[in-house]
Amino acid sequence: MPAVNRFEDEILDDDHFHDQCGVFGVFGSAEASHLTYLGLHALQHRGQESAGIAVVDDGRLTMHRELGLVRDVFSARVLERLNGEKSIGHVRYSTAGETHVKNAQPLAVDYSLGSLAVAHNGNFTNYEELREELEGQGSIFQSTNDSEVLVHLVARAQEPRAVDRIAAALARVRGAFSLLFLTNKELIAVRDPHGFRPLSIGKHKDAWVIASEPTAFDLIDAEFIRDVEPGEMILINAEGIQSFYPFQHTRRRMCIFEYVYFARPDSNLAGLSVYETRKRLGEALARECPVEADVVLAVPDGGVPSALGYSQESGIPFEVGLIRSHYVGRTFIEPQSSIRHFGVRLKLNPVRSVLHDKRVIVVDDSIVRGTTSRKIVKMLRNAGAREVHVRVASPPTRWPCFYGIDTPSRAELIASNHSSEEIARYLTADSLGYLSLEGLHAAIPGRGFCDACFSGDYPVAFANPTSHRRQLELVL
Repeated sequence: MPAVNRFEDEILDDDHFHDQCGVFGVFGSAEASHLTYLGLHALQHRGQESAGIAVVDDGRLTMHRELGLVRDVFSARVLERLNGEKSIGHVRYSTAGETHVKNAQPLAVDYSLGSLAVAHNGNFTNYEELREELEGQGSIFQSTNDSEVLVHLVARAQEPRAVDRIAAALARVRGAFSLLFLTNKELIAVRDPHGFRPLSIGKHKDAWVIASEPTAFDLIDAEFIRDVEPGEMILINAEGIQSFYPFQHTRRRMCIFEYVYFARPDSNLAGLSVYETRKRLGEALARECPVEADVVLAVPDGGVPSALGYSQESGIPFEVGLIRSHYVGRTFIEPQSSIRHFGVRLKLNPVRSVLHDKRVIVVDDSIVRGTTSRKIVKMLRNAGAREVHVRVASPPTRWPCFYGIDTPSRAELIASNHSSEEIARYLTADSLGYLSLEGLHAAIPGRGFCDACFSGDYPVAFANPTSHRRQLELVL
């Protein structure tokens, strides 16, 4: 029988870190669910496993969530049933753990103060100990989702207002969170004190909108107002919008990988254009890792801005030498007679006229395991490239992330236990060059960033940082 490959496996042969989710919220629009649907579509790059929307109409909370892409989960008929002027939505990327609709978000419950739905981008690093404590006190969990811990903590809190219960619950968790809560009367947005994951505020006519990335506002013609600050809680209700800072102030440590790969290139995060930042990374890479060559290529799509920057700084022409297919679905039937590098060939194909007898520089945003890069190098050689020089617009990724990113164990990260020379030999490349950590920070000016995946400097403690376990399956 022909082999049917899952999305996470050889079909895409995807060798990148992945952000676990995106969130979007609306308060004060008769088209709340439709706007949220469009907002989630604009955030689809942050999660392709499941999608969900919760709405409140006349104090009644309704929700729909399924496995699949936004366009497949929400038909016109489904959206017609999601009536209300307040909504939150969520897209999720699959992890190493179980793929099941029970782990899709938003999560929704009824408790003593009414209904509550929550959408979470991040990871609670003390999830396991909190869950064990709550189960010991009689709590029953319906999912393997770390966000469910927060729901239990909110329900157990004694404060008279939902916003205060949420603050009390969040005081007990550690790690990364950009959160949206929907109650019967309120929309609440919260960002952790370090500001690991982005979150922005916008305005659509008279409605307030919240999104993981401000580029989601463009699709609905909303105005970007500002970012939610690290440690800030935003309360939106019939009286307007209020801001609180319920957490102890700490150093800002936004994930620097947002600029390297996660965010859409047309986004603007913390006042910095992602596209221009990635071009600067390529320019710095050209200065640090020059090589004589005839042409600069990008591994699409993530490597394109950096490859343009490398080309402009080095003076070596940029060409489109790899064509990406955008029509690869979740599964694909491979022929009985296996095709070599089948997954990569489904996604990328070389332009032979660009490559024939050329010395090629191929620029990518990052290398994780190195498996895809190795296949790309061989593909370029088979297409006629005389030399292949790999350049990476970020430092070596040596450490896993525990703050809401799907990453392999440290043992699986090729740069954690191999030198650049050893990696180059594995890739069968003529040379390999990474951007330095100093060059990365110089190209991304501003306040503090988390660079733990490059440096091993983890801002928030967790158990056994050198563990070989993969990130928790519950992480969203």
